[in-house]
Amino acid sequence: MRVDLGGKRFLVTGAAQGIGAEIARQLLAAGAEVIAVDMDAAGMDRLGDLPGLTRQVCDLGDRDAVRAMIETVSADGPVLGYVGSAGGVRGQVGGPVEEVTPERWRTIFEANVEGTLWCVQALAPTMRTAGWGRVVTISSGAGLRPSLTGLHAYCAAKHALVGLTRQLALDLGPQGITVNSIAPGFVLSNPSTEKQWDAFGAERQAAVVGNIHMRRLGRPEDIAPAVVFLASDQAGWISGQVLSVDGGHA
Repeated sequence: MRVDLGGKRFLVTGAAQGIGAEIARQLLAAGAEVIAVDMDAAGMDRLGDLPGLTRQVCDLGDRDAVRAMIETVSADGPVLGYVGSAGGVRGQVGGPVEEVTPERWRTIFEANVEGTLWCVQALAPTMRTAGWGRVVTISSGAGLRPSLTGLHAYCAAKHALVGLTRQLALDLGPQGITVNSIAPGFVLSNPSTEKQWDAFGAERQAAVVGNIHMRRLGRPEDIAPAVVFLASDQAGWISGQVLSVDGGHA
């Protein structure tokens, strides 16, 4: 099956590294135009000057900044696809519930939930008018079960993102817009995940790998093809779903 996304414009958040960067590359390879969005301008420079790629620096937790950014990029044509890969643990590691602070909690919710809400809110009118749209959120196995990170805020935020995905699917479906989520397993995709992995220690690392059917951690290259498929016309009757891409989970 060959996916052809020619003529479609996608906004990809969290595109400076790891999963988001690989999603941007594979959407471009399928013919899409991609607006890569991240707070890390230098990180996005590593994507290079790929044909069809533009870059925007934006704090996705700031609703006004998101709306202004989308207004800017929409001046070059309608944006009918959104992939929300921004998020993660924001450098935090797990601990007991007594150590959760309001600031640490809000930081993770802003990154993992609110950015997607503000982006889809700004993009939805154009998608509705076009009668076509694709929204793919990047949740996590932590949105379906307790989190290996041990972070209460991260687990709660990813569960919230799964719920938001399903609600958006109900809201936007009548206008031909699909909304789905990819739930990756443990992927060493950026410094935060590497820090979390190191914090596990050798014994827990072995236990994590032992609970994966494929007996290895994931790579960004394992996640991006599923996003490209859900972005395609071939996935036009798939909506409100959460696809686990985790190597099999025991």
